[in-house]
Amino acid sequence: MINYDSDPIGGNSFQGKTAIVTGAAHGFGRAIALAFAERGVSVWACDVIEPELRETERLAASPGMCRACVTDVTDKRAVHATVAEATRATGRVDILVNNAGGVLGQVGRPLEEVSEADWRKIFDVNVTGAFLCAQAVAPGMKAARAGRIVNISSGAGLGVSLTGIQAYASAKAAQIGLTRQLAHELGPWGITVNSIAPGFVRSNPTTERQWESYGEEGQRRLVEGIALKRLGSPDDIAYGVLFFASDAAGWITGQVLSIDGGK
Repeated sequence: MINYDSDPIGGNSFQGKTAIVTGAAHGFGRAIALAFAERGVSVWACDVIEPELRETERLAASPGMCRACVTDVTDKRAVHATVAEATRATGRVDILVNNAGGVLGQVGRPLEEVSEADWRKIFDVNVTGAFLCAQAVAPGMKAARAGRIVNISSGAGLGVSLTGIQAYASAKAAQIGLTRQLAHELGPWGITVNSIAPGFVRSNPTTERQWESYGEEGQRRLVEGIALKRLGSPDDIAYGVLFFASDAAGWITGQVLSIDGGK
């Protein structure tokens, strides 16, 4: 029976917990970090872009609830050091949000023009980064016999990328595969692993450039292709993360939630 006086996705569900959020310098990551901090979570906001990461820390509603931690998710030593630091400070890591990723400033090009280095860069930050972060938090979550891992994939991982970037579409699909595999591996310890596949959201400099590149007619077509006839916001993605990380999602794992306004 549901006790409506104690909302499982409200603030009480998160009090005293610790979360690591990667890619927290702006966009989805910032919105997710701030949403957790607002609900009493001790947040370790990670990114390689220090000035914007410090701004995320400053914007937190409660001073001290969000700590900036410059971390390259493709560097195994750096990732493990961050997890160890968060664990020493708070006792354990309860929630991991693998949001770091994106296209790294790349644009769509014909297949034969894409260098191996460019392919690897996108794959490393989107997939290897999520793998390394999950690997680092797993021992502590297993010891606690509880944990939440949420991977931020993309609608590109379920279909095709609007950017035309082959590595991005492939990496986001691989991240969904990693989600499902880890859900089965970590499930016996009470750890859930889920993924969110956002649609197009104007959330950072890259998506702003993408939006402008469509022109007025392309922008109109994109919005008309959405059931709700409007773009979403970073907060819409953060709400999905809050759900997966909450007590309300305790029997949900290995799933992909599309937050895209309806396709």
